[in-house]
Amino acid sequence: MIGASVSFFLLLSVVPAYATASGAGPATGALMLSTVLGELAGPRLVGRYGCRAVLAVGLALLGAPALVLTLSHSLVWIVAVCLVRGLGFALTLVAGGALTASLIPAGRRGEGLALVGVVSGVPSLVALPLGVWLAGRVGFTPVALAAGVAALAAVASVPALPGRERASEKPVGMVAALRTGVLARPAAVFATTALATGIIVTFLPLAVPETAAGVVAAALFVQPAASTAARWAAGRYGDRHGPAGLVVPGLLLSAAGVLLTAFTGNAVAVLAGVAVFGAGFGIAQNATLTLMYARVPVSGYGTVSALWNLAYDGGMGVGALGFGVLAAPMGYAAAFAVTGALMPLALVPALRDRSAPAVHEG
Repeated sequence: MIGASVSFFLLLSVVPAYATASGAGPATGALMLSTVLGELAGPRLVGRYGCRAVLAVGLALLGAPALVLTLSHSLVWIVAVCLVRGLGFALTLVAGGALTASLIPAGRRGEGLALVGVVSGVPSLVALPLGVWLAGRVGFTPVALAAGVAALAAVASVPALPGRERASEKPVGMVAALRTGVLARPAAVFATTALATGIIVTFLPLAVPETAAGVVAAALFVQPAASTAARWAAGRYGDRHGPAGLVVPGLLLSAAGVLLTAFTGNAVAVLAGVAVFGAGFGIAQNATLTLMYARVPVSGYGTVSALWNLAYDGGMGVGALGFGVLAAPMGYAAAFAVTGALMPLALVPALRDRSAPAVHEG
């Protein structure tokens, strides 16, 4: 997963720049569209061919197109490369997530998933700014080659991974998962917190006064740092006391953090707000994912990985789009306040989830 994260995030901001202003939107849109489509198809492929085969194909589809990205400046070519790479990244997420979950003992699932989140998250934090920095100094081609090699080199490790055989149980399909409350409810709660993440990352730099640029930089560091720490703590607590009781606190802390962030002209309020939100988001990340894995057999791990990542990507996308519409007539501060006030509506599925049993424990 480190190779996949490095490959994906090295080019995430570089490709739009390479495509120039007119092609930046189509390039990013194609990447995200194929990622979502790949997440939808991933569980069926994992169920049929197994995690290792799908992971290897995903890494190849992510890495190989990057090697030839800079052969042309044609928008059609760039979009085609992005479509293939998005599909590859989605397959690595679904297969990698399912394989990882199968290796973690049920009694240590929360802490194990938290550790995986840290391991996969750090490369993305480094690779995203590094790609932009390198492109400005050595050009686009070396960065694209590095992204391709990072993913393709990881293919060599796949044969050594466990998971040679497919799960014996009948796979859990995406349609069935969406109709199953014990999976759909935590996914909906997590999507609500992810929605706010998309808003903060996209609009906080615009909402805070230009004279407080340093506050924005600090806030965008504090939020993921708080999320990482809280995700780890939630994993340890959930393994000992159960993760179901953490869903509501995670949601409420996230909402409270967004409400505090609404005071965009106050540096202390903004920093406190993103810290509280980050803690809530980290708790929600770990609690919902742990719950969802506990509620399916091994054959459903690919579906859980896909559904949770869809909630993440979809929530961030909807949040960014919806907040822009909301902020236009009422301003950023009021839009943050309204968002924070509406987020507790997700208490309906969250409270129902507190009493839902974990029907499988690995």
